[in-house]
Amino acid sequence: MIEGVVNAAYEPVVTLGVQGPSGQSQEIEAVIDTGFTGFLTVTPAMVAELGLRYRSRGWATLADGSEVPFDVYDVTVLWDGQPVYIEADAADATPLVGMRLLDRHNLHIEVVDGGRVVIQARE
Repeated sequence: MIEGVVNAAYEPVVTLGVQGPSGQSQEIEAVIDTGFTGFLTVTPAMVAELGLRYRSRGWATLADGSEVPFDVYDVTVLWDGQPVYIEADAADATPLVGMRLLDRHNLHIEVVDGGRVVIQARE
């Protein structure tokens, strides 16, 4: 089980450990975004600090319909206590947890400032 909190901006936030290919690691705070269909976003600074390996180029469609390119990297994330090898999209914004990382999990959010966020594997 992964637990987090709803912040003052009413964003559900969890802390995750991420690791690069040579063992560099750090903890990040990521906002759960059910409108994001990828796994995870990380900042370009995190890509450099963790020495992440480039995988490919992707395209995102923004709310206004415009498309923007982004780079995709390989990263290991500690997810529910287990290392999971995933793709992370580089974005110069707050890291996001997307629906692909939440696959096969239940998400519970108490939507109040300071509310509990719980991600639990489905049985």
